[in-house]
Amino acid sequence: MMRGILVAGLLLSAVASAGAQTTLRVGDQKGNSQAVMEAAGVLRDVPYKIEWKEFPAAAPLLEALGAGAIETGLVGDAPFTFAAAANVPVKAIAAIRQSRDGLAVLVPKDSPIRDFEGLRGKKIATGRGSIGHQLILAALESRGWSLTDVQIVFLAPSDAKVAYSQGSVDAWSTWEPYVSQEEVLFQSRRVITAEGITPGIGFQVASPDAIRDKRPELGDFLRRLTAARAWSLTNVNAYAETWGRLMNIPPAVPLNWLSRAKIRIALIDDGVVADEQKTIDLYFRSGLIKQRLNAGDIVDRSFSDAIGKGAGL
Repeated sequence: MMRGILVAGLLLSAVASAGAQTTLRVGDQKGNSQAVMEAAGVLRDVPYKIEWKEFPAAAPLLEALGAGAIETGLVGDAPFTFAAAANVPVKAIAAIRQSRDGLAVLVPKDSPIRDFEGLRGKKIATGRGSIGHQLILAALESRGWSLTDVQIVFLAPSDAKVAYSQGSVDAWSTWEPYVSQEEVLFQSRRVITAEGITPGIGFQVASPDAIRDKRPELGDFLRRLTAARAWSLTNVNAYAETWGRLMNIPPAVPLNWLSRAKIRIALIDDGVVADEQKTIDLYFRSGLIKQRLNAGDIVDRSFSDAIGKGAGL
């Protein structure tokens, strides 16, 4: 009898030990998921290991996911579309909704350019396939302009920052927290934002292998992330202070960003799918992708319960 109990106990211990050794490899962009989860205190007692990897933009994050170096991560709809069209094995498992004021084309404070029309024939830095690229394409299309009416210079954020600061380009189409950094620290001006032009949606994405093999971990992570984002909506000052300390950036920068962003996690519903289809169609019309994808084929709606629990629904 005692021997049976001992064996059963050893088996339970082995299972618990195996579970404790599970690792979820998470890709993040500067000051996003990890920062808000730490600020909200939702990373305590996680029953698996989270291995964080930070990327300067969505494109290298998606490359890492496609190569199997990470299993989930946060990206914008534009680079997600670009990757899916390139047959990167990726699915959107949750949406990130926020105001679109933080996706913008910036010009230096002393620039004579006052609006997007002033950028005709000028150089705009952004990342190829990024949400900054998406904004430029949508702005051109909304005005009936052609792709040759501006000069797009494709650069990674760090290189774009250098080119912009040195005056090698006239403008920079970028996202948060870069927009707030330039506004607060260097008095850059936004000449156009994504408000009313692009869906401005983001995604928590995952590889099909992770969805199959690490569903419990992904669900738990989404629940915690959703709860953290809900906390941040009513604790903007505390979040901004923690964010500034974690990133070693003056808290005025995140306060500028977060007070207007109102970031929240949303489940994949028909509205999200419709918004993603708009991005797909824009990229297809612009020739940036060669195949017109069906948005419903590149999303996974099966994590709605986890998101609902995190949101307290």
